[in-house]
Amino acid sequence: MRHNNNETRSKLVVLITAVTMVLEITFGYWTNSMALLADGWHMASHVFALGLAWLAYFVVRKYANTEKQTFDGKKLLSLSGFASAISLLAVAVFMSIESVSRLFNPLEIQFREAIIVAVIGLAVNVLSAYFLHGEYNDHNIRAAYLHVLADALTSIAAIAALTIGVIWKIYWLDCVIGIVGAIVITKWALSLMWSAGKELVDYKKI
Repeated sequence: MRHNNNETRSKLVVLITAVTMVLEITFGYWTNSMALLADGWHMASHVFALGLAWLAYFVVRKYANTEKQTFDGKKLLSLSGFASAISLLAVAVFMSIESVSRLFNPLEIQFREAIIVAVIGLAVNVLSAYFLHGEYNDHNIRAAYLHVLADALTSIAAIAALTIGVIWKIYWLDCVIGIVGAIVITKWALSLMWSAGKELVDYKKI
């Protein structure tokens, strides 16, 4: 029953995140905001990861224990969490590269329009985190929760950088915040890989 509940929550978050992703990417190109565009593409990777979490719950519910086949559903959920952690690392690398690139090649941004969309993205992330919060003993839903937190982090970074850009016309801070965000996301991803990986190999201290 708990997995069914997690499946429903994951599905809802995927749909909400996908709509927000399209909004951020579209407005990122329109406003020429690299911070907003990076947040949108970052969110796109999480749509994939959250979709993977949703699929894992569906497969466990549908096929884990049938007349023709059986398998350890808990390990499949851990595998999904491990794969999501790898995609989190990929996002961190992408954010680092983009941040360094923007540091040397700043672009003029339509700040106010970009801030509005970034705030909407943050609100969606907070709502999604609320839906996913609380299942720390399930690596799959924990991975989805960390992806949403990572999205919220980049949204906050984008809002802060864009707001400072409006007031003081400081462009380089956006890049610095992006690098810091990438470091934090890397720490989350490595922690998740370690905990999910131990369950996959039945690791036990002797």
